[in-house]
Formats: sequence, C-alpha cells, structure tokens
Amino acid sequence: MKPSPRFFFAGFLSLILQTGLCYGIKWIALSKTPSALALNQTQHCKQLEGLVVSQVQLCRSNLELMQTIIQAAREVIKTCRKTFSDMRWNCSSIELAPNYLLDLERGTRESAFVYALSAAAISHTIARACTTGDLPGCSCGPIPGETPGPGYRWGGCADNLNYGLIMGSKFSDAPMKMKKSGSQANKLMHLHNSEVGRQVLKASLEMKCKCHGVSGSCSIKTCWKGLQELRDIALDLKNKYLSATKVVHRPMGTRKYLVPKDIDIRPVKETELIYLQSSPDFCMKNEKVGSHGTQDR
Repeated sequence: MKPSPRFFFAGFLSLILQTGLCYGIKWIALSKTPSALALNQTQHCKQLEGLVVSQVQLCRSNLELMQTIIQAAREVIKTCRKTFSDMRWNCSSIELAPNYLLDLERGTRESAFVYALSAAAISHTIARACTTGDLPGCSCGPIPGETPGPGYRWGGCADNLNYGLIMGSKFSDAPMKMKKSGSQANKLMHLHNSEVGRQVLKASLEMKCKCHGVSGSCSIKTCWKGLQELRDIALDLKNKYLSATKVVHRPMGTRKYLVPKDIDIRPVKETELIYLQSSPDFCMKNEKVGSHGTQDR
C-alpha cells in the first residue's frame, strides 16, 4: 500500500518544524567552493552551494564579487573556531554548512553570534578587497573631511567600509527578506543580530599611520582610516554573546516586537545580541545539537 501524499507532506512539515529554516547563514557553505571553479560566467552561480534564489541573482549581476564572498565564508569558519576554541561550544558545527545542527538551526545565542560575525566578515572582506584592488567595482575609501592634526596628513588607501556595508548587507540579508524564510520572530532576530555585527565593524574603523622623516624621525605621518582585524571584531562580538539577551515576540499596540523576556518594559537595545531559544547543554556529548562534550578537550 502506497503512503498517501498527505503522509509525505506531514513528514516534510515535521522536519521543517524540527530543524527550523535557517537560510540566513547557509551561504557559509561557499567555503567549500573548489578553487578550480573560475566563476567567470553567470551559469557558474547555480553551482554554488548554500545560496537562495535572490543570492544567485546577486551573484549573476556581481560576478566579480563572488571570490571575495567565498573568502569571507572561509574567514567566518576560521575566525569562529578560533574565537571559541576555549569554550564548551567551540563552533565546530559551523563546518557542516549548509546542513547545520540544532545549535545553529534554532534561534540560540550561538546562532546570534554566527549571524553577527557573518555579516561583519562579508562587509569586512569586501571593504579590504577594495583597498587591495581586487574588486574592479570599487577603490579606496574616501578621504575624511576633518583635519588630522599637526604633523599628520591624509593619504594611503582607506578601507572602503561604505561599499563593503552596502554590498555585504545586500548579500547576507537577502535570505531573511524572502517571504518563505521562517517565522517573523526569527527574521527579526537574525536581521537584528546581523546589524549588530555591522555596527561592531563600523566601530572598529580607526586611524592608521605611516611615519616619514629624516633618519626615521617620524616628523610627518601619512594616515588613513582602516578596519581592525576580523579576529578583534570577533572578540567584541564574543563579549556581546556572553551578555546576550533572551527575547520573546510580543504584541505591542497593533504590531508584534521582540522584547527582552525578563525585562519586557524596555525595547531591545540596538547594540545587544538577542536570542529566542536557550542553548543546549554543551558539557555532555550530543552530536544532534553540535556538542562534542568537554571530556579529553
């Protein structure tokens, strides 16, 4: 006796409810892209793993950007693993992209960190690629309007943060703006955490200088605005992860908003990472939730 179509639909629906619809960071699977793939023709975009339809379209219209985004995916994995190497949850399950375990499929504080880091990394990598001349569509960042001070002058090649933020957010936020991308609460949470990552990236922009002068006197300094390294940005985000706020999706007036679960008299702060579901216990080994346990580590 053949199972009815209703049976298959019920099983599929059950699978969705169990695993969630974590489209937003599946693009990290680009880290597995073979180096032999030239990515010089639009049909190559369909061969890339982990992309939703809108990201494939962005790929087709911005082919020159894709090698940089692939590099960003690799940086996310490397940086996440390094940042959490001393923690019970050590970010190892990120390497399973795009088929994540429950630690990243659900709206946990771990997924909050990965969304924030991913958003920061893609904009960071694009901004730096503009500086090094690897992207034909952009160049150095603009010269600041303010005067740098006595003995200083603007020069060099600034990281093009503005271009990085524009193109990075277009790509990384695209999955959360699809109609069928999970619950409204999850969309709001992921978009919020991605924006926190970009805020930390923006705050990392600092003045960097190179000395000039006779016999190394450094009488004149040529300066530009440059971003901190991604590992430093990740450490700032790790602090936000440790103090992340659990939220609920609650009606306020005619709309529903994410508000802190225990202090719902205030709105969610723009600078804090937020999560909807408590994390599993990572002390005990449980492969389903991405925990290798702490024994022998």
